[in-house]
Amino acid sequence: MAVGREEVEIVKPRSDKREYRRVVLENSLEVLLISDPDTDKCAASMDVGVGYFCDPEGLEGLAHFLEHMLFYASERYPVEDGYSKFITEHGGSRNAFTSSRNTNYHFDVNVDSFEEALDRFAQFFIKPLMSPDATMREIKAVHSEYQKNLLLDSRRMNQLQKHISEESHPYHKFSTGNWDTLEIRPRAKGLDIRNELIQFYKEKYSASLMHLVVYSKENLDEILCLVEGKFQEIQNTDKSTSRFPGQPCSSEHLQILVKTVPIKQGHKLRVIWPVTPEIQHYKEGPCQYLGHLIGHQGEGSLFYVLKTLGWATSLFAGEGESCWEFAFFTVQIDLTDAGHEHMQDVIGLLFKYIILLQQSGVCKWIFDELSALCETEFHYQDKIPPIDYVVCVASNMEIYPPEHWIVGSSMPCEFNPGTIQMVLDKLSPDNVRIFWESKSFEGATDMVEPWYGTAYSMNRISASTIQEWMSYSPDENLHLPGPNVFIPTDFSLKISGEKINLPVLLRKSSYSTLWFKPDTVFSTPKAYIIIDFSCPHASNSSEAEVLTDLFTRLLMDYLNEFAYYAQVAGLYYGVHDTNTGFQVTVVGYNHKLRILLEKIIEKIATFKVRPERFAVIKEVVTKDYQNLKFQQPYEHAMYCSSLILQDNTWPWTEQLEVLPSLENEDLTNFLPLMLSRTSLELYVAGNIERGEAESIVQHIENVLFHGPQPICQPLYPSQHLTNRVVKLGTGLSHFYCTEGLNPSDQNSALVHYIQVHQDDIMMNVKLQLFALIAKQAAFHQLRSVEQLGYITELMQRNDYGIHGLQFLIQSTAKGPGNIDLRVEEFLKMFESKLSRMTNEDFKSNVNALIDMKLEKHKNLWEECAFYWEEISNGTKKFDRRETEVAALRQLTQQELLDFFYEYVKVGAARKKTLSIRVYGSLHASEYTTDKNQPAQPSSVQIEDIFSFRRSQPLYGSFKGAYGQVKL
Repeated sequence: MAVGREEVEIVKPRSDKREYRRVVLENSLEVLLISDPDTDKCAASMDVGVGYFCDPEGLEGLAHFLEHMLFYASERYPVEDGYSKFITEHGGSRNAFTSSRNTNYHFDVNVDSFEEALDRFAQFFIKPLMSPDATMREIKAVHSEYQKNLLLDSRRMNQLQKHISEESHPYHKFSTGNWDTLEIRPRAKGLDIRNELIQFYKEKYSASLMHLVVYSKENLDEILCLVEGKFQEIQNTDKSTSRFPGQPCSSEHLQILVKTVPIKQGHKLRVIWPVTPEIQHYKEGPCQYLGHLIGHQGEGSLFYVLKTLGWATSLFAGEGESCWEFAFFTVQIDLTDAGHEHMQDVIGLLFKYIILLQQSGVCKWIFDELSALCETEFHYQDKIPPIDYVVCVASNMEIYPPEHWIVGSSMPCEFNPGTIQMVLDKLSPDNVRIFWESKSFEGATDMVEPWYGTAYSMNRISASTIQEWMSYSPDENLHLPGPNVFIPTDFSLKISGEKINLPVLLRKSSYSTLWFKPDTVFSTPKAYIIIDFSCPHASNSSEAEVLTDLFTRLLMDYLNEFAYYAQVAGLYYGVHDTNTGFQVTVVGYNHKLRILLEKIIEKIATFKVRPERFAVIKEVVTKDYQNLKFQQPYEHAMYCSSLILQDNTWPWTEQLEVLPSLENEDLTNFLPLMLSRTSLELYVAGNIERGEAESIVQHIENVLFHGPQPICQPLYPSQHLTNRVVKLGTGLSHFYCTEGLNPSDQNSALVHYIQVHQDDIMMNVKLQLFALIAKQAAFHQLRSVEQLGYITELMQRNDYGIHGLQFLIQSTAKGPGNIDLRVEEFLKMFESKLSRMTNEDFKSNVNALIDMKLEKHKNLWEECAFYWEEISNGTKKFDRRETEVAALRQLTQQELLDFFYEYVKVGAARKKTLSIRVYGSLHASEYTTDKNQPAQPSSVQIEDIFSFRRSQPLYGSFKGAYGQVKL
């Protein structure tokens, strides 16, 4: 039973109706109970105060390995992967992660299955089973995860920063582990890794180091009974939280300039200082204050100056990696080619801005404004899925006192200039670590980081050198930001007299279509507006697509210094290109949303190409396209499948070829043509009234279509664009083989896609139910048992209303041709499981899927994403969930079996498959062999994507019909 039940008043958002209670069980396990009568998912998170800092010497990655192993089985539930199977089949998900100080385990599940799921979860911390066979297999999974990350710049640079630190400090450690650290080296020392794993678990895992959050529909007393019955048996060895005194960086690791070679194109500066951790002063928020100013992007800011000079394309500032004993404050700047050449000036300007902060003193009005913004954000925060919420809160429990478990450090409220000044004083030339990344350093480095093989060189850099750079850097008008005019003050809710539960077509003209749905659920002073510009001239060639991309990025660029204030105040915007034109999205507090929206429309209407910004954005776009060859093989496989299936799409290789010859005059000439024929489709939702929505559309039409010299004209009937999908041949297996884009990447990948049907309610639920039943079985067989690769997933796929199944696997263990065979073997094996499934299991899976479908949207953005997909696909089935639930209730087990035999079974008469095989460097020899294999009677080898696409029939588009489409 609980021995501690402090009546702590936990600070929570004003709108939060959930109930909370802190308890401590007899075994010293600290628990937060959360009761939410409105929830349709239950969740739990166990945060264990043991991370990779605790890895024994010479067993790097052991804590992470234990995180993998703990999920397998327990004495009470000995069937391997039984926990994962139960969670998946009852509408849930599960995961875990290992950080420096903690390991977090978490899951969610449908409400009626929570008690058993929680019992299975609890047993991992009471009597886990770690079989010898599973141990060896899971080392391979950890190694596969390591191989997946080997060529990721974020991982490489993070490990390099750790490498250049005190070897005696745990910060220096390699956190992930691999085959070398968990198998080869231990074996050479005569160690049994399973014994080491079990010993580590027994020594380190204690209830006194654990913090549990349980989120349920029941009342607090009922949740307490549940928790006491299931978690009381966790062993308590009275371990206290590990402390890691000392700093990771001594004087030899400070005042350094590290030049390093990334995988991707581009230049980055990371300027890093050891500072006092924010956790120690979370109410004063010193790093938040300094990050807000150094990272600001309005006029007079460091970024504004660097951008004006054409030297930087992005800047972030704030606390990076941190724990109780140490932290780093980081300024990260993405440089242009010109900025790379002026690196010393960039550093000089950064330190000039820091001196400006010193001279200006800590400003109370800036702190008060930031504090007010944070308070508004906290009290009007959107509800998030329970699984995300419990992870966030559990991670806070070791750090903050109980009353601040929810708010954490998100609401600085105590102005203490001395604390802010203390951290600011740390941002000095005497204390700095500069990491400078660029491909231009290839061949000019003399050291290699051992775990990821990152090439680097290191030089000392004195304070006097930085002073010199400051003196030479340009004299620019750096100054502090002004007051933020976008801060909302009107949070009143607009009560609609009419009850509109689904989007309605509010207005339709030759210029635009307006869909509208007021907020009738969330009672939040926020709104969501999306405007889809359909422009036939924007996507009729690779060149047109590149020019549209350049236009949208330049528009974002022009808006930045004005709209950045809106973003700080919780009002977000985005402009991006689409297959049929471009989209504008504005979301956030509705009070001043229209000001921002009208500014965006004005910028579109008055757009002029500035040659100096065009050159910078063209450079960014070029590097983005060049870096696509460094995407993960599974991402490349997904891209190829979309290119084959989706009509009127253009390959990025053509776009990269077009880019060098494009000049600002090309965009100047293109824009009037692109906008000359335009159709708008809008979705307006949230705390907005019907009349206001119509007024917004009328304003946009007036600016774009009804000015003295109209920029846009309506589309001709023949110009309306649709997204159409290739209809694969029935009874045929299609293959596309391609070599990996990066010769250094050993990973191969497979997308095995089974195309099934065009949107149809009964077919949808058959496909969804099959996917639910098969998902965990596929993961267990192909990932856990066969160890094909860390990335292994069976998922549903929806291309503009064309539904199918998709296996996605990335592997170094086997080439894609062999993986394809393993997928087919799995389907043969699963056939017998499906046919032997009991009626009870069938009904259980049906009910789980019904519960998933009836799950309410958590917030306005989730609801809007659901309805906008219906609008953009043209299906407009706004009551889809209810109609699919009705279909599920009618579905029989035999109908599901018939569906499998007809569409999914290997050799099924109506089956249509597409296999995308990407061959990594380990399997390069198999590429030629597989490509040259003689074609089977029912197989189609795709040699050229575009010849194939042109030769195939297409599904009709739901957008091609007028009015509501009946499914």
